Amino acid sequence: MDRAPWLALSLATHAMILLVLSLIPWKLLEAREPPVIRTAVEPVSEETFRDPPPEAPPEIVETALPEEPTLVEEPVVEPLDESTEQSEAPAEGDPDFRSDAPFAELAMGKVLGVGGPPGGLYGARFAGGRGRGGRGRGGETHVARGLDWLARHQDADGKWDADDFMLHDPASDVCDGPGQPEHDVGLTGLALLAFLGDGHTTARGAYTEHVLRGVRWLKEQQDPESGLLAEPIGHAYLYDHAIATLALCEAYYFSNNPLLGRSAQAAVSFITRARNPYGAWGYDAPPTGRSDTSVTGWMVFALESAQQAGLTADSQALADSLAWLDEVTDTTGRIGYRTPGSTSSRVQGVNDHYPTDRTECMTAVGLLCRFFLGQDPEQVEAMERGAALLERALPRWDPDGLTNDMYYWYYGSYAMYQMGGSHWRAWEQAMHKAVVASQRKDGAAAGSWDPIGPWGFSGGRVYATALGVLSLEVTFRYGRVLGAR
Repeated sequence: MDRAPWLALSLATHAMILLVLSLIPWKLLEAREPPVIRTAVEPVSEETFRDPPPEAPPEIVETALPEEPTLVEEPVVEPLDESTEQSEAPAEGDPDFRSDAPFAELAMGKVLGVGGPPGGLYGARFAGGRGRGGRGRGGETHVARGLDWLARHQDADGKWDADDFMLHDPASDVCDGPGQPEHDVGLTGLALLAFLGDGHTTARGAYTEHVLRGVRWLKEQQDPESGLLAEPIGHAYLYDHAIATLALCEAYYFSNNPLLGRSAQAAVSFITRARNPYGAWGYDAPPTGRSDTSVTGWMVFALESAQQAGLTADSQALADSLAWLDEVTDTTGRIGYRTPGSTSSRVQGVNDHYPTDRTECMTAVGLLCRFFLGQDPEQVEAMERGAALLERALPRWDPDGLTNDMYYWYYGSYAMYQMGGSHWRAWEQAMHKAVVASQRKDGAAAGSWDPIGPWGFSGGRVYATALGVLSLEVTFRYGRVLGAR
């Protein structure tokens, strides 16, 4: 019944069409014999049948053809010439590493951010992130102070200079605490991670330009053949490469820029080649067969970040890393440096007065790796034992550096945050007190941390400050991989 009016209208329309067709005089339209048209043909002269003059041959332009197909390579970004004034026009190839894709800066389409702003592992970094509440929220003020110090001490070309950062200070108030110059790549990576951890990317945040310059500088340091980001100087350059790779992967996650993605992928591929066969990583590339937990920890997180960013990472390398951790874990849950229960060089001559019973650094590194490699402390007893060891070696700041270990505090903070519960509450209270109380509040050093303790002599004030900021970002830099605990 609902369709009746429409059916009636259709019938009426067809009836009208048939009526019109019946009134057309079809006989008048029958075909008639076409009229005959007569024309006078004039005589044709003989010139008409002669061959036309030959046309001039077309000009042949010779072009050189390549003998072999040409591979399209990534544009090379030339180092900035500080002697000339820079143009404000953007260079070709999008050197700012901002993607043209809509909402790319929100990481839409990534594994952890589908359907909106970054979620999952990285989501709490941004405004409204759930990780910014709860205990330790006062640390955000100290994070801001630390980032301000880092921003003021970044070079114009984008790097953080290990031994000359104080050139940015006024002559009347100069910071101390230089590091070793061969670690500029690693320190720049650490500083970038501190900014990225607070939600400052190449496209959003108050420090966008600082992040852009830092990322661009790291990319310019990369060897185009091997993908290595650091000069192979000394025995610790793989640390620098791993940290810088982690920073590039995180920056790419939020930018989705193909130029940055290619550099990050090349750096990740170098990590794959540097791994010991069927094992983990050490200090040498090509590998020599010796692995250690400290280097392996940074490599694992670089590969995990690469996977989150959609890059290609060797899944077997992650499985073998877990096997390595099992190999160096003793019955107490302590994770050794190269053998079960062995300590790292931080207590083997680098800092002779540092008590051996004050740190569980390798245990912290391994415990955090276990979380990100998919293990659960409710199923892996060694994780619960390791957390208990960390709880007996809580952070405590000492003006003389006797109990300070920012490297340990960084890994311990993230590992215990993943553990949650009473383990995290005990650690968070001690860590917050140690790190916040020790942040400098005076002069040019305001916002930084003094580099006293293991590896302070190597990384300097930039190293200590970046790790201090990263430690305070623990509640919102990564989400809990196993959910609320």
